[in-house]
Amino acid sequence: MLIKNGAVHTMDGPIIENGYVAVTGSKIAQVGPMTECPARWEGEIIDAQGGHICPGFIDAHCHLGMFGDALGFESDDGNEETDPCTPQLRAIDAVNPLDRCFSEARAAGVTTVLTGPGSANPVSGQFAAVKTDGRWVDAMIVRAPVSMKLALGENPKQVYHDRDETPVTRMATAAIIRENLRKAAEYGEKLDKAAQDEDTDPPDYDAKLEALLPVVRGELPVHIHAHRADDIATGARVAKEFRLKCVIVHGTEGYLIPELLAQEGIPVITGPALGDRSKPELANMTLETPALLHRAGVEIAICTDHPEVPIQYLPLCAALAVKGGLEEEAALAAITISAARIAGLDKTLGSLTPGKEADVVITDRHPLELLGKVEAVLIGGRRI
Repeated sequence: MLIKNGAVHTMDGPIIENGYVAVTGSKIAQVGPMTECPARWEGEIIDAQGGHICPGFIDAHCHLGMFGDALGFESDDGNEETDPCTPQLRAIDAVNPLDRCFSEARAAGVTTVLTGPGSANPVSGQFAAVKTDGRWVDAMIVRAPVSMKLALGENPKQVYHDRDETPVTRMATAAIIRENLRKAAEYGEKLDKAAQDEDTDPPDYDAKLEALLPVVRGELPVHIHAHRADDIATGARVAKEFRLKCVIVHGTEGYLIPELLAQEGIPVITGPALGDRSKPELANMTLETPALLHRAGVEIAICTDHPEVPIQYLPLCAALAVKGGLEEEAALAAITISAARIAGLDKTLGSLTPGKEADVVITDRHPLELLGKVEAVLIGGRRI
C-alpha cells in the first residue's frame, strides 16, 4: 500500500509537509517527501489529498472492553471489589473485543490501548496492551501483561469503607501495597534458594506472589493510580523503596510537584480532562496539567480512562491539552510516540518509522482539529 500527498507526522523527526508512506505487508517500508515517492507501485494507492498521515493513536490507560457499553453489571468486569490485593487478575480474561466501543475506537484512529482493571484495589491486577481490531483477545495482544496496576487515594478508601474492611485510610492502602511487595520479594528469594540448593524445598505456589515477582524484579512496571499530590508522592516513595519501574496514572495534581516527578524520572499518563470535578481529589483539575508537566521535563501521555471519557475522544483530549498550553506536536506525541515509550512499546509502535508496525491514520485536517475527519485507518498494514 502506498499513501501519498499528505503531511506526514513521523513523530521521530520533523513533519514532512508533502510526503508519502509506503507499507509492505504489516510493516512500514519507506517514508519521505513526494519528490522521492516511488513512480511505480504494485499495490493499493491511497491519495491523502493534502490531508495528514500519522501513526495510529495509542491510549495509554483505559478500561476498554472491561466495562461493557450499555450492559450494566452483566458486563462490568473491571473491579474485583472483594479483596484489596488481586495482582493475579489478568485483563485478557475480562476484555470483550466485541464490545461496540472497539469499533468506535478504530473509527477514531485509536489502534492500540492499554486496558485493564480499575482502581478499586490497592493492588488491582495486570494491564494488557491490545490492538483494537479483532474478535478474540488472544489475536489482539501486543503485550500481556504490560504493567501491574496499583491504586492510591479515594477509590480504595471508598470501596472498602463501604464494606467496613481494610483499607479505609491512605496509610492502610500503602501498607497493603508494601506488605505484598515484600512478600513477593521473599517468595522470590526462597524460589532462588531452592533452585540453587536441592536440599531446600521451594515455597508453596502462590498465584498472587507469582504475579508480583516480575514487579519486584524490575521486569514489569507499575502503573499507579494517583490524583492528589500527596498520593503521587506516596507512589514515588514506594517505587523508590522497592526499586520499581513506575508510571503515575492521572496525576491530576502532578503540576504542583513536577520537580519530584522530573527528579525521579517518573512519567505521567494524564487525564481524563474532559469531565467535571466529580470527587474531592479532582478539586485542582486543570487543562494545563500536561503542559506544566511537559515544561518541567516530565514525559507525558494523554488518556481517556474509557469509559470515563469515551475512547473515540482521545484526539479531543489531546486537543484540550493544546488549549491548556501544550505545543501541538507534543500533544500528538502524547497519544503516539510518547505513549508508546511510556508503555515500553516504542520499538514497534508510535511513529512512522521504517520497520515498525504499519498502524496508520489518515485525516482530512490536522488530527487534533475538532472538525477533522478520519479518512482511513490501517492496523498492521491492513485497511480496517
